[in-house]
Amino acid sequence: MPSTLQSRPPPRATAPLTDGHRSVTEQALVLVFIALPLLALVVAVPLAWGSGLGWTDVGLALGCYLLTGLGVTVGFHRYFTHGAFKASRGLRIALAVAGSFALQGGVITWVADHRRHHAFSDKEGDPHSPWLFGTGPRALARGFWHSHMGWLLNRDKTNARRFAPDLLADRDLVRIDNGFMWLTIASLGLPAVVGGLVSWSVWGAFTAFFWAGLVRVALLHHVTWSINSICHIWGDRPFAARDRSANVWWLAPLSFGESWHNLHHADPTCARHGVKRGQLDISAMVIRMFEKLGWARSVRWPTPRRLQRLTRSG
Repeated sequence: MPSTLQSRPPPRATAPLTDGHRSVTEQALVLVFIALPLLALVVAVPLAWGSGLGWTDVGLALGCYLLTGLGVTVGFHRYFTHGAFKASRGLRIALAVAGSFALQGGVITWVADHRRHHAFSDKEGDPHSPWLFGTGPRALARGFWHSHMGWLLNRDKTNARRFAPDLLADRDLVRIDNGFMWLTIASLGLPAVVGGLVSWSVWGAFTAFFWAGLVRVALLHHVTWSINSICHIWGDRPFAARDRSANVWWLAPLSFGESWHNLHHADPTCARHGVKRGQLDISAMVIRMFEKLGWARSVRWPTPRRLQRLTRSG
C-alpha cells in the first residue's frame, strides 16, 4: 500500500493531548524495561572483570547498538516523526522494525510522544522538558530527573490520533506497533541465539544476551534520554530555536549525531543535524547512503541560505 507518510495530514489541534492511561500491565512492563537493563549496567563491570565478556559479545553488542540506534535516529526520529526524507516501503518497514528493537516503545507511541514534545517544547504540555518546575538548582535537579527518565513513569498516554494520524493510517506500521512485544523478545533473544551458536555453549548464549541484549538496551536508553535532558539544559545554541535545545559535542558519536540538537529544533525537518565543519552526524551519512541506493528520495538537506537565516545574530 502507498505510504501515508508522504502526505502527512495536519495534527488535530482540537483533540486532547492525552488519550487515557497505561494499564497496570503496561506500566509494569515499562518499569521492567527501565529497571532490568539498568541493573545490567550495574552488574556489567564485575562481570567483565570476571571474564564474562568475549569478543563475540563485543561484536554482537556493537552491531546491535548500531542497528537499533540508527533505527531510532534515522527511522523513528528523522523519518517517521519529521519526514526528513521519503522512503520505499521496504525501507520504511525495516526502519520501523529496527527502531522497535531499541525497546523504547512502539513506533506510533514513540512518534506521538516526540511530535508532542516539538509542539510544546520546553513549555507546559511537553512530556519531558527539564524546565517544567522552575530554574533554581532544586527545580532543575527535579527537571533533569523528569526529562531523563521520570516522565516515563507517567501513566498518561499521548493521543496518537492527534499527533500521529498518518502512522495510524498505515497498516504496515500498525501491525509492527501491535507486534512490539514479539519484537522485544526477538531483540533480546536473537543475540543469545547467535552467541550460543558461535560458542556452542549455554554460557556463550547468556553473555551475548547480557551484553548485546540488556547492556546494549540500557546504554542506548540513556543516550536517547540524554538528548531530552542534557541537550535541553547545557551546551551551545548557535541557531535560533524557540526553546532551550542545545548542542552537546561529546554525545554526538554515541547518539549518531542527535546531540546537535539546537539545529534540529531550529529546523526539525532537516535530514542533517550536524551542519557545521567537524560535526559528526552518522545518521545523516546513513540517509545519504539510502539516497544513493535509491531507497530514499526527496531528502531535506540543509542549504546555506536556510542556515544563515537560522543563525543567531550577535
